[in-house]
Amino acid sequence: MSYTDTFIQVAADCPVTRSVVPVAKGEGKPIHVIQYELLAAHPYQYNHEELLFEVHVRHKAIPQAELDAQRAELWHALFQKNHPCLRASLLPKKYGWGAHYDQAGKIAIYAMESAEYQSFSQPAGDMPKQLMAMRNKRG
Repeated sequence: MSYTDTFIQVAADCPVTRSVVPVAKGEGKPIHVIQYELLAAHPYQYNHEELLFEVHVRHKAIPQAELDAQRAELWHALFQKNHPCLRASLLPKKYGWGAHYDQAGKIAIYAMESAEYQSFSQPAGDMPKQLMAMRNKRG
């Protein structure tokens, strides 16, 4: 699912009061760490599908030669099934990062304590559309 003109606020039951930069605890990087690295370093560069693909490539450590030779096949195989949107990511659920999708569907993340987060979460008029990240616990 890809959004445009949408802001995903942190989950109502997010355990932090200030954003936290996620770090990998083991050798491999988990998906939320890769998401953070990509979105923090390249705001508004990726749309949802591009982000999913780049995270997949990095998470699975697909060699560049294989990526160059089979990009279309890898893309097609990845999108044969549905994938959750950033509302389900640990970034807004656990680490306190809001996600803004611009008019083109490109994504940037903002710390919950930042002025930009406050501006996006209290918009003038009806843009951007407001969504909450999924809760961590049912209830």
